[in-house]
Amino acid sequence: MDAIARETAPATAREVIAIRHLSKTYGGTAGGVVALSDIDCAVADGEFLSIVGPSGCGKSTLLKILAGLLQASGGQALLNGSPIQGARKDIGVVFQSPVLFPWRSVLGNVLLPVDVQQLGRDRMTAQAMDLLKLVGLSGFEQRYPSELSGGMQQRVNLARALATDPEVLLMDEPFAALDAQTREFMQAELLKIWTASKKTVLFITHQIDEAAFLADRVIVMGTRPGRIKQEFRIPFERPRALSLKRDPKFLAICDDIWRLIEEEAERINIIRGDGP
Repeated sequence: MDAIARETAPATAREVIAIRHLSKTYGGTAGGVVALSDIDCAVADGEFLSIVGPSGCGKSTLLKILAGLLQASGGQALLNGSPIQGARKDIGVVFQSPVLFPWRSVLGNVLLPVDVQQLGRDRMTAQAMDLLKLVGLSGFEQRYPSELSGGMQQRVNLARALATDPEVLLMDEPFAALDAQTREFMQAELLKIWTASKKTVLFITHQIDEAAFLADRVIVMGTRPGRIKQEFRIPFERPRALSLKRDPKFLAICDDIWRLIEEEAERINIIRGDGP
């Protein structure tokens, strides 16, 4: 297939996230650890971008900078042309662990950012109920986290991130703690939610087939220092079914991505273990 991306995220769409020569050094510039070096890329309106790379390549550091939780050492991270400085209501974040409050119901957990930002429960409760329906949790509004499976808890986490209707959704390995079967189902569900919500998504994962199945583009990062090694545009039309993962063309793309990561792992002696 020659389709490059879905209609709502063409290559010419406006940039929502712009990352310009971004760098991050821990421990100061003199003798510090360079986590990111000269990261330069953009995410278009409504695009789904996945980032993969070996451990230590700075994926999570990049996401935390985009979330306003870390300050860059150099360069810029922009949202709609405005520098990202501190947490913002128009950026939602989904981390690996749902971190749900056990004393709050499912609905109460989804409404947490509404309460924190004092947006008013009266007008936001109906929206929260709609979000729970969107993530497949209608009827569970008054349940508590201890009554939910891991996959259901992550659905609550996702609904909570969408509660304030952010323009951008940042996701840091949200399915890593799930069993393999639940993870597959959650990938398919995420695509349905993304299609319905029309959010711009930046998704970090270690799982190559997950990255390629979900994304319009996959960026492969290298490490020491963290940098962009190569970009892949995923040439499959949407909607996508999980059966796509058995397509020889899909498997070939995953193999190409894996070879880059394997090369990087060998370069830093993770695989050889023979040290400098």
